[in-house]
Amino acid sequence: MEPPQKTAIIEDFAPPSWDSIKQAHARIAPKIHRTPVLTSSSLDKLTGANIFFKCDNFQKTGSFKIRGATNAIFSLADAEVANGIVTQSSGNHGAAIACAGAWRPVKTWVVMPKNAPAVKFRAVESYGAQVTLCEPTVTARNEAAARIRAETGAYLIHPYDDDRIIAGQATAAKELLEEIGDLDAVFAPVSGGGLLSGTCLGAKGLRPTIRIFGCEPERADDAYRSLASGTLQSQDSSDTIADGLRASLAPRTFAILRKLVDGILLASEEEIISATRLIWERMKIIIEPSSAVAIAPLLKPGAIAALNLPPRADGRPPKLGVIFSGGNVDLSSLPF
Repeated sequence: MEPPQKTAIIEDFAPPSWDSIKQAHARIAPKIHRTPVLTSSSLDKLTGANIFFKCDNFQKTGSFKIRGATNAIFSLADAEVANGIVTQSSGNHGAAIACAGAWRPVKTWVVMPKNAPAVKFRAVESYGAQVTLCEPTVTARNEAAARIRAETGAYLIHPYDDDRIIAGQATAAKELLEEIGDLDAVFAPVSGGGLLSGTCLGAKGLRPTIRIFGCEPERADDAYRSLASGTLQSQDSSDTIADGLRASLAPRTFAILRKLVDGILLASEEEIISATRLIWERMKIIIEPSSAVAIAPLLKPGAIAALNLPPRADGRPPKLGVIFSGGNVDLSSLPF
């Protein structure tokens, strides 16, 4: 893992408005799934909470990323996409851009690290994108995307440093709160921060007092360090098994999280693997390790009590939402 880098100066970005999130939801609703919210009595017993899982592992392209990608692509004018669209991605965002680009339709280029799971390479190519491989660092991904943009004139859509992407991702939490309106807290994985920023905005837009927690691998803990220090920190690469969580916060997402997120919880590699297997066994659904990061911290002894959530008026255990971000797993190389 590369040493962390620090950025001292952070611009103060205004987050996407509630109106823009509602507009995004109306724009993408005819094209994507409204994914189910599932429960598990055995996981409730293990954690001592009532947990409601927003299952975007059942989403089109297998992850929440189609929400932001669809909103971004269908927000653009014809002239802006005349030369196509380029992005960089560890896999799920790339597949979402390729899929939404085919719906428009426009040509798409996706830069991917050469160590991304094979299942994600195949998905991106199956939706018709042209894939360019690069070294597994954030710098290499950004440089390759910039080169393609310069060569082709394609419109660059960043995986998370984009208000249209964040507004689209916010629709997952919006749907969850529309279905389970009295949640005490929501937990979502964090990498670049697009989903977690959107979760803060989508959930608090409907329930301002709700608490929001990001969940992050210990081996890719830039969000935890950034919020603890008040200074944006990043790392150029990571070897966490949660391959979808190897990016770092952007100034835009950091600015939103500083204002709205209630904390970042960490999970070890062993805890991520154990949580992935537990969900497969108990809930009989496939999630990828990046999704498991959102439940892994809650499985630690005393984890729920440590959150210091206000007691519920009905005296029952806390009601918690967990966002399963995706289910794209390379079945030929399972960690268990």
